[in-house]
Amino acid sequence: MSCKCSQNSSDLTLLKETLDRYAAVPGSLITVLQKAQAIYGYLPADVLNHIAEQMSIPAAKVFGVATFYTQFRFKPVGKYLIMLCQGTACHVNGSLMLEKAIFDTLGIKDGETTEDGLFTLKNVACLGCCSLSPVMMINDETYGSLTPQKVRDILAHLKKDALKEAAEQ
Repeated sequence: MSCKCSQNSSDLTLLKETLDRYAAVPGSLITVLQKAQAIYGYLPADVLNHIAEQMSIPAAKVFGVATFYTQFRFKPVGKYLIMLCQGTACHVNGSLMLEKAIFDTLGIKDGETTEDGLFTLKNVACLGCCSLSPVMMINDETYGSLTPQKVRDILAHLKKDALKEAAEQ
């Protein structure tokens, strides 16, 4: 069984090493999905179908697991994935003001990506950094004790770095 979603044409050979290592390991589906997302940046439908086929797992189960966990994405994200904590401590300490600063600066809301493909905003339930609230992560970097101005400054710095990097290529 395969998903009737629009099929992409992902390079499935990129998954060979991962599937060779984990396909026969019971309970390794989440690990395979994590590694696939690391390779492709998200989980395209054809990749999920390939994983199901190679692991001899029904496609419905693979899609069910992938859609259950919020860590998995089904569309490409920007170069910088902003995960903005909306947990209780962050909410009480101003996360909604940070979200507004992001919207005012980048013009994106939760789940959206900037037109230039640089930034994607994802509100998350908790980042586990309550003592730093309000907090956000951008890719693997954590930013705490934020104010709207600090957020604007961080975003401006990242955009400047991305433009400089693009100019050097």
